[in-house]
This record gives sequence, C-alpha cells and structure tokens, in this order.
Amino acid sequence: MVTIYQVAARAGVSPATVSRVMNGTKVSAESERLVRAAAAELAFTPNRTARRLRGQTSEVIALIIPDIENPFFTALARGVENRARAAGYSVVLCNTDDDPAREATYIDIALAEHMAGVILAPADDASDVSRLIASNRPVVAVDRSLHRPDIDAVTVDNRAGGLSAAESLFAAGFSRVGCITGPSSVETAQLRMEGWRRATRRGRDAVGDDTLLRYADYRVDGGRAAMADLLGLPEPPDAVFVANNLMAAGALEALHDAGLAPPRFGLAVFGDLPFASFDRRGIRVVPLPARELGEAAAGLLLDRIAGDDGPARTVVLRTDHRLQEQR
Repeated sequence: MVTIYQVAARAGVSPATVSRVMNGTKVSAESERLVRAAAAELAFTPNRTARRLRGQTSEVIALIIPDIENPFFTALARGVENRARAAGYSVVLCNTDDDPAREATYIDIALAEHMAGVILAPADDASDVSRLIASNRPVVAVDRSLHRPDIDAVTVDNRAGGLSAAESLFAAGFSRVGCITGPSSVETAQLRMEGWRRATRRGRDAVGDDTLLRYADYRVDGGRAAMADLLGLPEPPDAVFVANNLMAAGALEALHDAGLAPPRFGLAVFGDLPFASFDRRGIRVVPLPARELGEAAAGLLLDRIAGDDGPARTVVLRTDHRLQEQR
C-alpha cells in the first residue's frame, strides 16, 4: 500500500502538505500540482474513512507517558516530537505517574480536544483504549504493549536485554546474582525479570527460586529499598541486575550506605544511569534506543492518521547486547 510519506518524497514536499492537499486545505498551486502528480504516478488513494476523521481533528497528537522525570521517557518524547514536527504536527505531553485513573483522564482530554492520535506508554497491563478505538482515533503503544491484535506497538527486546545483563554478571565471576524489577503489573518489568531468571538457571551456583528477586516501583526510592532488603538477607547477593535506570540510582545509594560499590559488587542496569553525579565505573549498562522508540512510534501513528488501514504492526527494537561497562 502506497503511503502519504512515499507521495511526499516523490513530490518533494512534507507529509503535512500532502495531507492538506488530500483534505482540500489550501496550499500553493505549485505544491498542489506536485502532490497531485506524485499521487497519480504512485496510484495513491487515501482512505475515505480516515479522510473524514482527519477533517474533524487538530494537527496535535497526545503523548501519554508514565514518568516525565525519567530521562528515558524524556528522550523518547524527543523522538516523538522530532518525527511529528517534521510532518507538521505538534505534541502534547501528558504524565500519568503510572496511575490508570490519570491515564484515563488524559485519554478523555485527547478525545474532547479532537487530537489527531495518541501515543501511549501504558500505565499497566489493564490500560483501556477502547474509547479511542470506538472513536476511530489512531493509537500506538510505545515501550509497553497493550496486548491487543488491533493496536500498533513499538517496544524493545526486554527479555533478551535482561538475559544479557544478568549473564554479563555471571561471566564476570559473580555467583549470587539478584534482580530488582518494576511492578508486577507492568509488562517490561516481567519480561526483564524473565531474562534474569533464564540467566540464573545457566549461571554457576544459581539460586533455584526467587529468593533474590524483588519487585519495586521503577523509581529511586523503590530501588533503594529493594537493594537494602537484598543486602539484609542472611546470604545476600554479590551482584544485582536492576531493571531500570531510576531504580539503579536508588540501588547505588543503598550500596554506598552499606560500604559497597562496583566493581567489588556487581551491578548491571537496563538503561543508562540518570544522574551524572554517580561514579559509573564497573557498572554494566544495557543501552536503550529511547529516541528511536519515539521516532518509530510517531511514524506508525502518522501513517494511521494519513489513512493507512492495514493490519496492526509491532516493531521490536533490539537492545545493544554488547553491554557497555562504564569506566
């Protein structure tokens, strides 16, 4: 199926200009001529339902994320904005604090304000986008999927990243590798933990149960409390895989309080540490393509806004399995 982006590339104009021509909005005579010629060359036919919907919406999209203070989501938002602005759209940023009620409120606002579409990092596995679907409003899940076959999604390979992070600790000579992951209701937390669990089954002297597993809240305080709890065990771990960057910052604080620090104590993190003040030497990091996630999600959403009514797509970006050891 020919997309609005192919027409724009052939005509040498922006996707927003193509959209305006197809919707009867005034543009320069030369731009309209170029777009019409390119559309005819490529046999482009815009989706009629999408065109009717497009005429009733603004050139604004909503980005709904769990934690604007997390640099990962800040970088993701930058990727969304870069792609959206290039296509002539503005982005409204909404912060849920992982609260499904706040998320539902922002979805209501997106509908009430006739926003063109929504990019959503779900608050939990029960996030409800049925009103968006019922209103024919395009929606794309990012970072965390919605487990719906009719919704586009862009994620990273969380299980593989967790596996490589934990395996790197065993390979470095650590034998009791713990895990601090996010809320059990969040998909990324479960998948990253599953990667750790696979690694422990392969690791030497691996713990046979979840004695060294702790769930936290994906925030600094949660990581600090979880690490303190693990260090207080009769047989504490000698290394820990932490499933996000903010919890890793809290875990490092707990380690310093206990007189421990990498590389003496092993630490692997899913995503880069958020604060420059930390001594990062000896910490293994799974780099996350945050900005690329945002750009890919915005690309899928803009395709839907432009009239793409093909089957839902899931894009899985690879983490960089060559872990970066901070020096």
